[in-house]
Amino acid sequence: MAKSGKAKKAAPRKAKKQPAAKSKAKPTALLAAGKAEPLAAAAKRGKAKKKPAKRRVALPLPADVPPPTTPVRLPKAVRAAAERHLAPLGDEMTKVADATILDRLWETVEARRRSGDVQTSHSARLMARGTPKVAQKLGEEAVECVIEATQGNRLGTVLESADLLYHLLVVWVDAGIRPEEVWAELARRQGISGIAEKAARPKAIVRAAQTTKLP
Repeated sequence: MAKSGKAKKAAPRKAKKQPAAKSKAKPTALLAAGKAEPLAAAAKRGKAKKKPAKRRVALPLPADVPPPTTPVRLPKAVRAAAERHLAPLGDEMTKVADATILDRLWETVEARRRSGDVQTSHSARLMARGTPKVAQKLGEEAVECVIEATQGNRLGTVLESADLLYHLLVVWVDAGIRPEEVWAELARRQGISGIAEKAARPKAIVRAAQTTKLP
């Protein structure tokens, strides 16, 4: 049997199905996505468990004492340096200093007054502003010392007492009073009852003060 001149067309091949592409998403991302809400809830619960900060109870101050200003929180390095330099205020400081330092300080302030160098001397500058300003500074330092003592701050009381004594000496220098005059008065009062000493004061002082409640 004769073959047909026309060749039979080959049947088209069926295309192979490609396997579905696997998800390239990282399991950690899926895990984070699935647990995002539980993690947020846990964080909220952790914040809720924090204890509230304790409030500091301020000590009562006398009615005539102004409230202290809010203290500034110094950096840790500054506070460490301050503690290191203020350490001599303990036993070591008492071994090398005594009350004669007041006499030497008075001599220094008097020398500053005579020099009149208001550019480099705080004492000279203060006295150049007049007696009212000198007395005002003494009153300010006295109030600050009272505040520290009322709050029970021992170190603060020491520091403010030093400021108070310095400004008291400035008042003496400005008024022309030598320390020996004050020491002599203190020596005179030794062994005398405070009540008897008050009773012996001149009546003119009581009339000028318009009160019998003198210190």
